[in-house]
Amino acid sequence: MIPIYSQKNRIKLIVVIIALIIGAATITYTNILVSKLSEREQELVQLYAKGLRYMINAPSDDNIVFIEEEILSSNTTVPVILTDENENILDSKNINIPENISNRPDKINSYLQGEIEKMKEQHEPIVVPWAEGSVNYVFYKDSELLSQLRYYPYVQLIVISCFALVAYFAFSYSRRAEQNRVWVGLAKETAHQLGTPLSSLMAWYEYIKSSPKFENEPILEELGKDVRRLEIITERFSNIGSVPTLRDENILQVTQNAINYLQNRISRKVAFTVESTFSPGITAKVNVSLFDWVIENICKNAVDAMEGRGSINIQLVLLGKSSVAVDITDTGKGIPKSKIDSVFLPGFTTKKRGWGLGLALAKRIIDNYHQGRLYVKWSEVGKGTTFRIVLNR
Repeated sequence: MIPIYSQKNRIKLIVVIIALIIGAATITYTNILVSKLSEREQELVQLYAKGLRYMINAPSDDNIVFIEEEILSSNTTVPVILTDENENILDSKNINIPENISNRPDKINSYLQGEIEKMKEQHEPIVVPWAEGSVNYVFYKDSELLSQLRYYPYVQLIVISCFALVAYFAFSYSRRAEQNRVWVGLAKETAHQLGTPLSSLMAWYEYIKSSPKFENEPILEELGKDVRRLEIITERFSNIGSVPTLRDENILQVTQNAINYLQNRISRKVAFTVESTFSPGITAKVNVSLFDWVIENICKNAVDAMEGRGSINIQLVLLGKSSVAVDITDTGKGIPKSKIDSVFLPGFTTKKRGWGLGLALAKRIIDNYHQGRLYVKWSEVGKGTTFRIVLNR
């Protein structure tokens, strides 16, 4: 397999691990900051409660003024509500009252009671002893800054994830576009390079065919087959290099023709069968030249997997009203589950001298040019493999 494709999963795993480490470090560090800030706010509320206690027993008015200005007024961030022992509200501080109820005392009281319930969920109230054995309660909750800081790492991770997704899709699109240019450029150049010698061969073939010396010579017929074969190959590369035309074709007849052509050019120890579960008149949108190429690539790979001995069954199945499937099943070695996702990657091959482009090209023809699907439907080591081609009707 081409190294970049064989290392792709490992690179993805490394990127994911690095992202998880960064995310975990961010959350851990933020949680440490949140914990320290939370402790500081608790100390501030404790100081507020102690200030209230001192005001009850303060020996002079000067001390009360000092407590009021320096301690009670120093809390400008932590929301607190002071109640009596029956949780009747006596005072509140740093509570954002909605504007629509700011002039309605009854609504304000109901709103503050709701805030008390929220405060109970976060912290236990602080008890402040009062005169004649009664007590007051100081309810409090996290400041707005602390609340925002708790959610900050998750918001940060979401933003980073969004950027990562955008970058991933942009990179994938760029990579696919580059691959398209490589495929198209290779195909056009191949068709161009084949064009000149093919034109010369066709001219020589016509000249030899018109010569009485070669009349009824078997070599002339074989030469004609080879010339037509080269024409087909050139046409295929030309179609790869441009947008191919799809036509409604009798899919059973097209498939049968492709197998008939192929059957005479491979090992006679391989038996072909073509079956259909629908009527012969069903059509599908295909480019015959490219579709034949796909059938040829899959079947030749199957013959190699069977080492030139076995059977290949082609079954055509309707998939609802919009699609038709062509299942190609061989009795070869099968594909291990760990390699099923890799068989369509450029460069993947089990042959010593293979290029590993046949199945990659076949998938590209079906997925990109026919807007269909080509995938491994079933495979078991030692029993065989089924490739499924899905075409649009």
